[in-house]
Amino acid sequence: MKTVTENLMDPKGFIEKLNNTQVQKVNILMVDDHPENLLALAAVLTSPNYNLISAHSGKEALKCMLQHDFAVILLDVQMPGLNGFDTAKLIKAREKTKNIPIIFITAISQEMEHVHQGYSVGAIDYIFKPFQPETLKKKIEQFVKIHQNHQENIIQTDLDRLLELNKINKRLDQTTLNLRRTEALSRAISETITDTIVTFNTQGSILSVNQAAKCMFGYQEKELIEKHVLKLFPKWEDEMVDGSSSFLSTMRQSVGKIIEVVACHKNKSCFYADLLIASTTIEEEQIFVCTIRDVSERKHMEEIKKQRFHNLEHIVKERTLELIKANEKLQIEVEERKKIAEHLFHTQERFRKIFDSSPCLMAILSQKDLSFIEVNANWTKYIGFSSDELIHQKINSKNFIEEATETFIDLNKKVRNKKIKYGTKNKEIRSGLLSTELIDIHSEPCMLVVLTDITDRVHLENEMYRLDRLNLIGEMAAGIAHEIRNPMTTVQGFLQLSRNNVDNLSPAIIDLMLEELKRANSIITEFLNLAKNKISVKKQQNMNAIIEALSPLIQAEAFRSNKQLELELGECPDIYLDEKEIRQLILNMALNGLDAMTSNGNLTIKTYKDKEAVVLQIKDEGQGISPEVLTKIGTPFFTTKETGTGLGLAICYSVAKRHDAQIDIETSEKGTTFSARFQLIPSLINA
Repeated sequence: MKTVTENLMDPKGFIEKLNNTQVQKVNILMVDDHPENLLALAAVLTSPNYNLISAHSGKEALKCMLQHDFAVILLDVQMPGLNGFDTAKLIKAREKTKNIPIIFITAISQEMEHVHQGYSVGAIDYIFKPFQPETLKKKIEQFVKIHQNHQENIIQTDLDRLLELNKINKRLDQTTLNLRRTEALSRAISETITDTIVTFNTQGSILSVNQAAKCMFGYQEKELIEKHVLKLFPKWEDEMVDGSSSFLSTMRQSVGKIIEVVACHKNKSCFYADLLIASTTIEEEQIFVCTIRDVSERKHMEEIKKQRFHNLEHIVKERTLELIKANEKLQIEVEERKKIAEHLFHTQERFRKIFDSSPCLMAILSQKDLSFIEVNANWTKYIGFSSDELIHQKINSKNFIEEATETFIDLNKKVRNKKIKYGTKNKEIRSGLLSTELIDIHSEPCMLVVLTDITDRVHLENEMYRLDRLNLIGEMAAGIAHEIRNPMTTVQGFLQLSRNNVDNLSPAIIDLMLEELKRANSIITEFLNLAKNKISVKKQQNMNAIIEALSPLIQAEAFRSNKQLELELGECPDIYLDEKEIRQLILNMALNGLDAMTSNGNLTIKTYKDKEAVVLQIKDEGQGISPEVLTKIGTPFFTTKETGTGLGLAICYSVAKRHDAQIDIETSEKGTTFSARFQLIPSLINA
């Protein structure tokens, strides 16, 4: 009770506590199943006055509603599980959250019936994507102001109630003080009134009375002398059963005590009186001296005090219950705030995990000097630098070059999916899509850099482009082959017939012409191997058997140039192959490897099984292939040899394509490895 009274008497401290609650951030809930949309909304609405809370589903949004009080809710319509309309219905069905304004934001449900449905479930507004950031910010500001005004009204109401309780408490204190004063005044009056004094003997016969008896009882002194004292207390007389003996016993027991009795006036009116009985002995006779005090007024005041005390006790009890309920409510709010704090911690932890586990390369930079604040695991994985090497270091913008213009990217400006080339720690040049976003973290202007690595995709696109060129060349070869070979056959035949006619042409000239025609025919033959409509005759056979049959020919070519051949043939299952085409592929790659090496070089042909594929590897110890040449490998008529036709590797790629195989090249200063992967179950389309 003392604590409650002290709180009521000190409203200033309570007002300060209420004012301290007004400086907290306003909670805004953003619900969308796409993290990029939540990131966009957060970028638009970021403010030191807002506490932005994200939810990725309707179910998660409802959980947030149990943990936070929100000023406004931004709700996506199309979501898996609970959609926006169902989520809004559940929010409006809850008493505590039914008055929270809801704004639908959607890029899909733009029909009028969806708009009407949105308003019917309790939406305040319905916004279509793409939205105007400034318009959305202004709307949110207005709803936040409404929320803050509502909170201020609640605080003012609590303050008014506190002041009213304080006034009531003061009135109660004043009433208590008045009661005490009244009691003191009654006591003073009782003490100043002349009491009636009656003396009587053991038989109860009155011996004497004082002058106050007349005022108190209305009797003259002579009317009371020698009368029984119970004449003044008739109700007491009725209680006496056994005459004087009982009276004497009662008197002796009451000596020195104050007895409350009902006295009667001469006019038969009764009043309450206090008897103070004393005993003395005069001439060996016991005499009782009785002091009688009219306490009617005191009894009346006691009844009033008792009633007032009862009323006061009832009021205090009610106020105490109200304060207990208020205290319980405050305890609940404290628990809710603890839960909110824990939720914020877990939310930050979840966002941290999302940031670290993102498949994209992500970094947060300071806008002040473009220094690294944070990077995720993929950034360190692809770039090559550790997190400790990057944090607080300025980013090198020269490592990010726009592919279209070959100029450096200005990281001070916002970028959206710009195709770039970026460098790594080991000087590797990779391709990627760069996006940047300006954000605020703890009131510090920062920049979010998101880089999607597309190096593998670029390589695939280049490979597709090369295959498209091969296809075009194949179609050209199929078209022109017939037109070229017919006249060549005719010329070859006439030259053979006229070879014995020495008058027209010399044998040396004829031989030279035949040799050139033979060479031209061989070029056309190789060129036709690139044709798309070439039919492969495949049958199930072993790759190692084909290599072993070719090894003497390759070994002889190696010995001729003072080089060595090594075979590392692992156990491989049979696969469907066209033996002639595979022999040509092996010979072309093996001869290229021999030509790439100097004397004493080793050429290694290796086979092995890797999961669901048979791998053929041909490795040389040459000087490697430069990046410029590597991009043109397999292009028809491109060669680095003085006497080459430029069709060998192009034929290899064509053969590999018809066998559903994939050719990979690994090159360095220590040599080059060509790997061809043949699937154990080839495609039926090219079979």
